[in-house]
Amino acid sequence: MKRHLLLLFALTLAGAAHADTVGEVDTVFKFIGPDHKIVVEAYDDPKVQGVTCYVSRAKTGGVKGALGLAEDKAEASIACRQVGPIAFRGTLPKQEEVFNERLSILFKKLRVVRMVDAPRSTLVYLTYSDRVIEGSPQNGVTAVPVDRATPIPVK
Repeated sequence: MKRHLLLLFALTLAGAAHADTVGEVDTVFKFIGPDHKIVVEAYDDPKVQGVTCYVSRAKTGGVKGALGLAEDKAEASIACRQVGPIAFRGTLPKQEEVFNERLSILFKKLRVVRMVDAPRSTLVYLTYSDRVIEGSPQNGVTAVPVDRATPIPVK
């Protein structure tokens, strides 16, 4: 039983994207364990050089948060920006999950999906959370226009 739980835990971590923490602010003081926070993280799009997504989300503190057992709230905000010249690493599907991060030990993830709006030469990024049983309707969306001189290679 322990081996199965460890394997499931390892698999949930394997899908997590690498994020650089830009900063954080405390929202609730906790006597034991870390405070509740809002964390801002930067994710570079792995297939679109020159685009970075900034995601802010709640991070639960306290004893459960310190042990990694807390379930973070399903609320996030996203802003993706062009941070350099845009170049594509291969063709892009019309819609693709580009990042995910676990919000609870097993069942909840924050996801970022890239959608290609080819007629408008724009990359649209959507953030939302999901669970095995039920997700959250709370979401955020942002868009990065691409110069029409740089065609988006769509599958």
